[in-house]
Amino acid sequence: MRKLLFESVFRQPLTERAPLPDDAAVAELATALGQAARRRLGRSLSIREVDAGSCNGCELEIHALNNAYYDIERFGLRFVASPRHADVLMVTGPVTKNMREALERTYHATPNPKWVVAVGDCARNGGCFAGSYAVVGGVSAVIPVDLHIPGCPPAPTAMLQGLLALLERADAGAVTL
Repeated sequence: MRKLLFESVFRQPLTERAPLPDDAAVAELATALGQAARRRLGRSLSIREVDAGSCNGCELEIHALNNAYYDIERFGLRFVASPRHADVLMVTGPVTKNMREALERTYHATPNPKWVVAVGDCARNGGCFAGSYAVVGGVSAVIPVDLHIPGCPPAPTAMLQGLLALLERADAGAVTL
């Protein structure tokens, strides 16, 4: 035990270094997203996250949006507990057979205007889970998808950029409501 204690004191930790923060870029991106939401909806953007059967890698990155570094709520973007209060459904993972009906009900419970964002490679086509007996397929096999954010998992900044692009397309009239 003593040997382990001394080794842990003198050995460097086996973790990755944190990414270099680019506070200005993140703040500018989140501010633009908040302004686009207020311009389009007249209020803040409400997001409901749905895990349709993923490995939780994408959920960790989505939850990072609420941590002290990104803190998207200060820009008027918020996660809600009910689909009845949501503008955007962020769906992660391949849709499993057990989650198909729940995802359809969540989609129908979300009021118009609503957008569906498929987050991650698994949400697009099943990813590494494709072909499994328990997987229906990507999110678009069950509900219509307005935007796909690629990555395994995608970075939080990529999700912010995707949401901003979605709102800008809606402002331009490219996304029908």
